[in-house]
Amino acid sequence: MSTPTTRRVHEVDVVRGFALAGILVANIGYFSDPGYAQSGTMPIPDGPVASAITALVLTKFYIIFSFLFGYSFTLQMRAAERAGASVTARTVRRCLALLVIGVLHGILLWVGDILTLYAVLGLILLALRGIKPRTAVIIGSVVIGVPTLLMGALAALSTVDPAAGEPSAADPGVAERALALATGGPLDFLTLQLETYPALVALIWAFQGPVAMAMFLFGLAAGKARLLEETDRWWHLLPRVQAVGFGVGLPGGVLLAWTANEPGPLELVGTTTNFLTSILLAAAYVATLLRTVRRFPAVGRALAPAGRVAASNYVGQSLLACLIFTGYGLSLAGTLPPIAVMGIALVMYSVLLWASARWLRTHHYGPVEYVLRRVTTWS
Repeated sequence: MSTPTTRRVHEVDVVRGFALAGILVANIGYFSDPGYAQSGTMPIPDGPVASAITALVLTKFYIIFSFLFGYSFTLQMRAAERAGASVTARTVRRCLALLVIGVLHGILLWVGDILTLYAVLGLILLALRGIKPRTAVIIGSVVIGVPTLLMGALAALSTVDPAAGEPSAADPGVAERALALATGGPLDFLTLQLETYPALVALIWAFQGPVAMAMFLFGLAAGKARLLEETDRWWHLLPRVQAVGFGVGLPGGVLLAWTANEPGPLELVGTTTNFLTSILLAAAYVATLLRTVRRFPAVGRALAPAGRVAASNYVGQSLLACLIFTGYGLSLAGTLPPIAVMGIALVMYSVLLWASARWLRTHHYGPVEYVLRRVTTWS
């Protein structure tokens, strides 16, 4: 009896392709003005564009990406079982490959790389793979709930010391040096990367780690229940998901944007609220996308190729951004207004959608996916 081939889940590819757009918008600001990013709190200089990105984009799309990682893990488990291979061996090899790719990506291109975090958390997910969907949801809720409660309590207890005055302004020398290194040449940019990478990795693991792990577990539960493969079972609930997600998530995003540069408790309140409201808003985005794709299938056909080669797109976004903004290429960092940066993001995303579709006409996997698959299956 022949082993059945693995069927790709179209909805997973579509949602992943959509999430790549939000990830690009969230990340490109740091490429466009690395000097400000090192000394400020926003991805681009404060203003209407930054506020909109903070309210509508930041954290929402890596939440979707993390959920899909957990969901795809269940598909990889089934593929390994059908092939008679060890789920543990395959996953460990895949995570090690992901770790190496992430370190190279983080040092050479994008210090905010998330792949190393995914590699480590993937091993934890492997250890928990046998739990029931209900248990996965409970554990995930605790993982994200406990830090949220602690931050909420800290916000409630925090006070701003009147004697301290306003928070000190960021050192302009730091921003100027970072911008000079980013645009000075390849070796200068690498110097900036090596200086920034360790501290930023620690921040990513501390602040994004619990949310990512929780979403891994929610994705694991959804994958075991085959939610994206059997959408008719819950399709009627999507309008409610949209109503709750937008009704709660949008005000939470606005609160985050309003408190982003406020000192003390206000910023902590916005960040704490964002943990929960971002999940709801991300769910509303996905519900809206799925309903749109069912009504207009061409949207899904346009997004799915990028979702099939999502890792290659993720690295490709960083490569294109470096060629445009850093000393690897045009060195345009610090020269463009935020609205122009968003225009470049739109062009980059469109180019990568087109390139993904063209590539998959003659290849089964993207370049990064090919490496991951070879290491995972060891063949």
